[in-house]
Amino acid sequence: MGVLLWIMDMVKNSTKPFQVGFMLLDGFALMSYSSAEEPLRAANLLNPSAYDVSHLCVGSDGARSSSGAFVPATPFTETARAFDLILVVAGGDPFGFVHPELLKWLRYQASQGVLIGGVSGGPVILSMADLMSGYRMTLHWEHAQALSEVSPQLLIERSLYVIDRNRLTCAGGTAALDMMHALITQHHGADFARKVSDWFLHTTVRLSNAPQRSGLAERYRTHNQSILAVIETMENHVAEPLALNQLAAVVGLSARQLNRLFKQKLGVSTIAFYRHLRLDKAENLLLQSQLSVTDIALAAGFVSTAHFSSTFKSRYGVAPSVLRSQTNMAMAPTYETTDLAT
Repeated sequence: MGVLLWIMDMVKNSTKPFQVGFMLLDGFALMSYSSAEEPLRAANLLNPSAYDVSHLCVGSDGARSSSGAFVPATPFTETARAFDLILVVAGGDPFGFVHPELLKWLRYQASQGVLIGGVSGGPVILSMADLMSGYRMTLHWEHAQALSEVSPQLLIERSLYVIDRNRLTCAGGTAALDMMHALITQHHGADFARKVSDWFLHTTVRLSNAPQRSGLAERYRTHNQSILAVIETMENHVAEPLALNQLAAVVGLSARQLNRLFKQKLGVSTIAFYRHLRLDKAENLLLQSQLSVTDIALAAGFVSTAHFSSTFKSRYGVAPSVLRSQTNMAMAPTYETTDLAT
């Protein structure tokens, strides 16, 4: 939190607005963007000199959200503004984004002491720019596994947001409200930040390390502690699946007792549930990463690509390679690059 204390001193000792640039990439999540931008707008209603917000894009005149909303913006190559903070907001398939000049520009901004942040899929872009090495970070749970597979050295947490020195990362959605509350608190104090949060009926501000998803009990609609413990064990052993007797040993049951419990509470055998969980992880990787089908098969605990493909098709009605082809065809077009002097 040291960097935030420095920011607070800088803001309090300055009569200039804090300069924030939203770098919007086509396909960005509208709620993630608005949850980060709207608190700054509300803060300016209480203090007109609090923040100066601008919008940047890689296109010619703006960016379009995943829901089709268009936000006018200035091409990042044409801005001469000196920023205090740049927030990259991305969604859709951030792993398919290709724009070396933007990554170069972000690295340049970071080298100039600008705070760099990412929201929703934005942290993926920061990792592509090699800006997250050695930093704690988070991102939307939908992208987390894919990023950990591509860059296993990254320090990924499943938190709502993480502020580590001069890097800010946020899982997106309404979590951006919580992160901006923390920033505004450091800039203008807790009372001021509370007034901003009250403006959005955001009366319960969550801590940064709060979970991104509902707990296992809510997701699977059971409070049976043995089942929940086994499911948690399964989620921690996707790439190297455990045998039924190993899962049963976790909760001190026999394999037969555990199977009976799963069928009674969840309507499916233990191993069938485990297989579905692994296939769901594989589907997410197919949709959210550029890993090969072979690598995804291994990440989901299948030693044979052929076995993985047949099992996947049996569950989803389409082979992994076909789903990957369909995903690639639906990907947003990449942007042409231009020279950018730094």
